Amino acid sequence: MSRRKTFLAHPGATIGGAMLAIIFAAAALAPWAAPYDWNAIGIAPSLSSPSANCWFGTDLYGRDIFSRVIAGGRYSIAIGMMTLALSMSLGSLIGMVLGYSGGRVDAWGSRAIDVLLGLPALVVAIMIVSVLGVGLVNVAIAVALAQAPHYARIIRSATIMLRRTLFIDAARAIGAGPLSITLRHLLPNVAPTLIVVATLNLGEAILATSTLSFLGLGAQPPTPEWGAMLADGQAYMRYAPGLMIFPGLAIFLTVIAVNLLGNRLSQTLNPRSKGH
Repeated sequence: MSRRKTFLAHPGATIGGAMLAIIFAAAALAPWAAPYDWNAIGIAPSLSSPSANCWFGTDLYGRDIFSRVIAGGRYSIAIGMMTLALSMSLGSLIGMVLGYSGGRVDAWGSRAIDVLLGLPALVVAIMIVSVLGVGLVNVAIAVALAQAPHYARIIRSATIMLRRTLFIDAARAIGAGPLSITLRHLLPNVAPTLIVVATLNLGEAILATSTLSFLGLGAQPPTPEWGAMLADGQAYMRYAPGLMIFPGLAIFLTVIAVNLLGNRLSQTLNPRSKGH
């Protein structure tokens, strides 16, 4: 059975893919999928319970929570993917340079990576945001810088293994330079590893950026980002639990869907996996 058929036949991949497709589609089509303007005030009385008109109820300002959760997906997912792209690009570049260079460059670089990996990524991100200032873009940059060492270590290991192969020696023999070898030979061969790690880390990126928004460092009112919505709703949890339940559920389902898809992708692309 081909890898594609094996991947699609697994219930985890099917469920995760279907969930992600629905979540991504709702976020992309938010202007049309949301029944109300997500920043419109007074749609219904403040802190209303779920009803036929407002499925998830309303917040303190009478804004429709359902519309804001859908719109929040646009911000949370976009910032998560931006974070992922930045951390993956930076970490992969560092990892390939260290793995291909070897010697003192690799030794010192590896030690620096080990030190950074020993620090809690969220704490590092908070420290970076404190320097850059609050805002979604700054949060994305901060989380990306905090996660980049993880990619660097993985890609460095893959590059070291590839550096010793015959086709790399052959490329050197015909006069290919380091840049050519990196782009034409190393990058395509580490791509499967990169795809798996990136898929698994998308959920982590969304969770991290939402956490920083919850702490007031990311999205600012009235932006309907999931983490910021959780922060806005915590004071009214007793009276309107939907203010926290529905944004929290959106984060939970998105992370679960990404992990289901990523785990199966890892099993499919990893040649050492057995029994899957």
